[in-house]
Amino acid sequence: MRASQQEFRKQQERFATYLDQVTQVAGHADRVVPMQNYTKGVLLPIERKSVEPMAARLAPDNVRQMHQSLHHIVAQAAWSDTGLLSQVRSLVLPAILGQQPLAAWIVDDTGFPKKGTHSVGVTRQYCGQLGKQENCRVAVSVSLATEQTSLPVTYGLYLPEVWAQDPERRKETGIPQEVRFQTKPEMALDQIRRLVAEQVPRAPVLADAAYGNDNGFRDGLEKLLLKYVVGVQSTTTVWPPGLAPLPPKTRRAAGRPPKRLQRDKKHRPLSVKELAWGLSATDLRPVSWREGTRGTMRSRFAALRVRVAHRDYERSQPHPEQWLLLEWPAHEKEPTKYWLSNLPTSIRLRSLVATAKLRWRVEHDYEELKQELGLGHFEGRNWRGFHHHASLCIAAYGFLVSERCLFSPGYHARAGTIQIPLPRVPHGLKPRGSAHQDRTA
Repeated sequence: MRASQQEFRKQQERFATYLDQVTQVAGHADRVVPMQNYTKGVLLPIERKSVEPMAARLAPDNVRQMHQSLHHIVAQAAWSDTGLLSQVRSLVLPAILGQQPLAAWIVDDTGFPKKGTHSVGVTRQYCGQLGKQENCRVAVSVSLATEQTSLPVTYGLYLPEVWAQDPERRKETGIPQEVRFQTKPEMALDQIRRLVAEQVPRAPVLADAAYGNDNGFRDGLEKLLLKYVVGVQSTTTVWPPGLAPLPPKTRRAAGRPPKRLQRDKKHRPLSVKELAWGLSATDLRPVSWREGTRGTMRSRFAALRVRVAHRDYERSQPHPEQWLLLEWPAHEKEPTKYWLSNLPTSIRLRSLVATAKLRWRVEHDYEELKQELGLGHFEGRNWRGFHHHASLCIAAYGFLVSERCLFSPGYHARAGTIQIPLPRVPHGLKPRGSAHQDRTA
């Protein structure tokens, strides 16, 4: 037997073992095989990872029965998405950490363009995939990342307020009673609390300005004793290095002593953009942080010790000092990005920059989950189906990640290359969604 055939057999054995372990959370023996079939389906080399084309390839001689089985397990069966993702994490994280130490928990959201208004969570909102306001739904997640590998370990649909307050649509799409409106930062913080409670190894939390600009989100991370590097908008106000709000007013002869901090027209905080404009060219240092597809990634950065000024006039003590990191590329007229971080004062600039920039990992994950594993291909409208489909896609992605960790960094297991035993396709039959089929079929 050739070495490649031996390796394919070993991979099949690893995949079978992985599926057996992942589906231990099925909750009922009858769900195990359908869950495994669905996970296999999203790894097939077919263009559309929805129920019908997957059924046609998994069981070409009995498409109807397979279709019913896959549809039931993803749209109706009451198994736990949280349980499945926790099981995937417990299986894949040791393989990831066997290569490199954990570098970050990455918060992100991803959009799915969707026509109509009947599918759960769909409304007109910002869609990152399109870069504009559009009809879509959005999911919030937290990924665990090293410098080379990452995996989403929590995942939940953002439910817009217009949906949360509509009893009829909630009933039609099966939104659980306990699900209420939350902002995306509130959702992310709940997911992070769950990871902390499950004693997942800690690492700095990374997030863009949609989360980092939320003071409640940053405060929540502080209360959990988590380090972070989060984006903020240019309008965020801070006290420049060495400055702080004025102390409370002097006590009067009668009454309680004043406790609140003060500011006035001459002594006031600055926006981070104003602070950046006061920097000289020598304050900006060139930093390179990783090798990209087009060469070394580099830009100019400055890191300053500041205090956030948000509503500190209602406090008796100033906010603690933290890092303000800003990026000002040489060819730009003003800074392009700002971050706040509570990482140690001793951290080197390059390490601070590399940590902030590690968010690219999650973008890579979602590109692969969408383009190769069909994360956005779910065609149903209900809450359960949306989450079940995503959980099984992430389970399939987890196996790819674990396979990559077995070999050198150059090895890249992909959907469509995993050797999955399948029945022969009857002569002349072209299963719907097959790789060689016209996209318009």
